[in-house]
Amino acid sequence: MLSRIFLRLGASCGLVGMTLGVYMAASHDHVLAPVHAHVNLIGWVGMFLAGLFYAQRPDAAGGTLARAHLAFTVAGLLVLAPGLAGVLLGYPFGELMAALGSILTIAAMALFAVVVFRSEANPATSPDHRPARH
Repeated sequence: MLSRIFLRLGASCGLVGMTLGVYMAASHDHVLAPVHAHVNLIGWVGMFLAGLFYAQRPDAAGGTLARAHLAFTVAGLLVLAPGLAGVLLGYPFGELMAALGSILTIAAMALFAVVVFRSEANPATSPDHRPARH
């Protein structure tokens, strides 16, 4: 379930990031290039990789930390992207939003790191795994 959410959000962010990239190319206005890069990196790449991890490690996907990872990642990107756009376009709200979004995003990565380091090795791929003999 959690892996599916991450995978779907990641693919959606990939579409948003690429659409922004196509818009910038067509308009010859690349002022929002950092927003495009962050949506693609945090959203598309980061969320999709997390989804693949959680699909391979369902034991790690069921805990509170994994759900917090999802919440912080989504909140961070939803605050960071418009905040960064605000900074680039000169809006006064931009810096505070970009800073808050950055804090949420790094907290999400810290949560994910804890989940990864706490997860057990997959018994089927572990070097200690020995198939049963019949």
